[in-house]
Amino acid sequence: MATLTLLQSVRDALLTEMGLDERVILMGEDVGHNGGVFRATEGLQKEFGEDRVMDTPLNESGIIGMAMGMAVNGLRPVPEIQFMDFIYPAFDEIVSEVAKIRYRSGGGFTCPMVIRTPYGGGIKGGHYHSQSAEAYFAHTAGLKVVIPSNPYDTKGLLIASIRNEDPVLFMEPKRLYRSLKGEVPEGPYTVELGRANIVKPGSDVTLICWGAMVPVCMKAAELCEPRGADCEVIDVRTLVPLDESTILESVAKTGRVVIVQEAPKTCGFGSEIAAIIAEQAILHLEGPIIRVTGFDTPFPYTLEHIYLPDAERVALAVGKAKNF
Repeated sequence: MATLTLLQSVRDALLTEMGLDERVILMGEDVGHNGGVFRATEGLQKEFGEDRVMDTPLNESGIIGMAMGMAVNGLRPVPEIQFMDFIYPAFDEIVSEVAKIRYRSGGGFTCPMVIRTPYGGGIKGGHYHSQSAEAYFAHTAGLKVVIPSNPYDTKGLLIASIRNEDPVLFMEPKRLYRSLKGEVPEGPYTVELGRANIVKPGSDVTLICWGAMVPVCMKAAELCEPRGADCEVIDVRTLVPLDESTILESVAKTGRVVIVQEAPKTCGFGSEIAAIIAEQAILHLEGPIIRVTGFDTPFPYTLEHIYLPDAERVALAVGKAKNF
């Protein structure tokens, strides 16, 4: 079993599936000769040729439109949007066409494609390279939203997404690309979409998080132990479909909830999780549901360290929940 970074596990997943299924096609800005801005596709064009690893114009709507045409005609394209902040020119293609084609065709067409995109802050990218836009897409029926937090899950979730019959937005936490390593099996395997992971069991407070916030919550859980709070940390892994049962079972056990997201607070996906808990588990709650989030501002450059939730901010929220 190899020890890989999260970035290397992305490449390993693509290499594995392209070797097994000639329908898998990669495309995007600089993904071929240069191997992508983060080098996630490095060497794959040389391995599989320009017909299967395509450099495209700087045209996000064109990239997604071309990928959709391939998908409805039997291929399994994996287009890359270089930064999630650049996805908005393709928003109409994704939410009005890609996500709707199965429904509008009465099941006559499916659109098995995976839109890969790095998201989030932590690399001093400023407000045009640091956004977390998962809530926009989680609101779209017909589209799955997947966010891994570690190398093992990244490979398994990406392979599962490529094999899925419906479109998937696969958001990669770029601040973890090279800062996180883990054991990754060789060869193909999948991690089930729609199944959360209890990263750390606990009895006092449920911490719910995804992507780059998972290591933050794990650090917060360490800080909370000597303060008298035993945290259960849940990595949601897939926002759509959402594993509600794992979340609700944890809340029934702990009675206290802190939801942590990097995105701004208002209308973030954490709000949806909070509503589900309030609707289905309110009698188990011993205190208010607390959210620790980014702020309702453009993503700052010089104050990035203040904007991003950190372990101490999460630990303070845990203390508030525990001592309510």
